[in-house]
Amino acid sequence: MAVNWPGLVSIGVFYIIVLGTGIWASRKSKREEKKCSGNRSEVAMVGGRNLNVCVSIFTMTATWVGGGYIMGIAEMVYNPMKGLVWAVAPLAFSMSLIIGALFFVKPIRSKNYVTLMDPFQEKYGNKVSAVLFIPALIGDILWIASILAALGVTWNLRVWFLPSVLGTMEHSGVVLALPSLRSG
Repeated sequence: MAVNWPGLVSIGVFYIIVLGTGIWASRKSKREEKKCSGNRSEVAMVGGRNLNVCVSIFTMTATWVGGGYIMGIAEMVYNPMKGLVWAVAPLAFSMSLIIGALFFVKPIRSKNYVTLMDPFQEKYGNKVSAVLFIPALIGDILWIASILAALGVTWNLRVWFLPSVLGTMEHSGVVLALPSLRSG
């Protein structure tokens, strides 16, 4: 089994930077949380409603631009049968972000909703909200799976040269182990 040492070291340095950034952000958010008027869950989910426009844009971009997004776009553009025409995700994501910002942000913020399900729950009740939650949950699970698969492929192409399933399992283990280590 050949190991690409420069690739392994660069990924290790990247993980250390991400971990350090997470620790720094956690400490900073605990200080900022004391300044916010909302409860703890609201501060965690919507930043205490104190996020400026720049931070909000970067947060939304980081939410939808993940490994699955980048690898999927690269695959579609590289495929000679599909090409650039099939790479519609950047346009669709950008349009949904703009439409959401123009039409939905102001009413949602004015009524102090925390999630996008809150307006539906208020208007249609708990049962309809529960049914509408199912596609959102499935979408989130598939999105996480695509990100882990992209990490596995990247890990194995750059470092171990093993099947991508093993890389996906390795990254899933790291993703699941870090919160456990932090909470004890």
